[in-house]
Amino acid sequence: MKTFWNTQGGLAQLTEWQPNCWIQVTCPTEEDQRELEEKFNIPDYFMSDTDERARYEYDDGWMLIILRIPYVKEIRSRTPYTTVPLGIIHKRDVTITVCFYETNMMIDFVSFQQKRGEGFTDHVDMIFRLFLSSAVWYLKRLKQISMLVDKAKRNLDKEVNNESLIGLSRLQDSLTYFQTSIRGNETLLSKLKFKLQIDELDADLIEDVNIEMTQARETTSIYSNILESTMDTYQSIINNNMNTVMRTLTSVTIIMMIPTLITSMFGMNLINGMESSPWGFVMAIIISMGVSGLCWMFFRHRRLV
Repeated sequence: MKTFWNTQGGLAQLTEWQPNCWIQVTCPTEEDQRELEEKFNIPDYFMSDTDERARYEYDDGWMLIILRIPYVKEIRSRTPYTTVPLGIIHKRDVTITVCFYETNMMIDFVSFQQKRGEGFTDHVDMIFRLFLSSAVWYLKRLKQISMLVDKAKRNLDKEVNNESLIGLSRLQDSLTYFQTSIRGNETLLSKLKFKLQIDELDADLIEDVNIEMTQARETTSIYSNILESTMDTYQSIINNNMNTVMRTLTSVTIIMMIPTLITSMFGMNLINGMESSPWGFVMAIIISMGVSGLCWMFFRHRRLV
């Protein structure tokens, strides 16, 4: 889907392309890609890769910037929170953004710029505002991850179950993706500062982006460390519970073995003085119960049962 935006003095939708407008391409079809490549002579590989790392490159006067932005999948997917590439393509009076996923960040970006009502001074201003929006949305998603972690921890405090542990593991994977992508964006930003023509306003905007990016990276690192520590704690609890169960089962097995041992001794074809006694069977039961009781008291004293 292609949307044309007039970026001068506000963000207004256009019906067709005009010079210096912004072409927003979301979930492009092969026809959309072919049409853009033929109309503007864009290098074909600029729009072909759907999972690129954060980087930039130049080809025949065209500039390609790939920014990693947060994206939420279905909550039961392997990694509910992940990152996807946002391509920014520019040459002279043509500025195109390409994303193969419909993300909340881009919807919010358009809505916020319309409310701001100032548009973009140039393509450089737009690029750094996209960087700023991505950093803000990383922080929003991190807050959501933190809430899910707290919910899973409350469930685990009540009962250690596989579902909550798997949920924490998935969130750990999401934090790893976030951490890697944010670092890549920071590296990309530090390079673009020397490649793009920036003015004083752009410099102030870059400083804001640096602050938000640093906060997002540090927050991701803190959450990742906390979650890793939490997983290790619950793993230790599970191992301790298993050791307790095995110790109890071993003690019970020993206690149950004593009556069998005693009755086996009296059941041998040997003279033991109780063959003709009417109290022989009762004595065997009493001795078995007495010895078993003493063993139980011993294990209880040692906290083995």
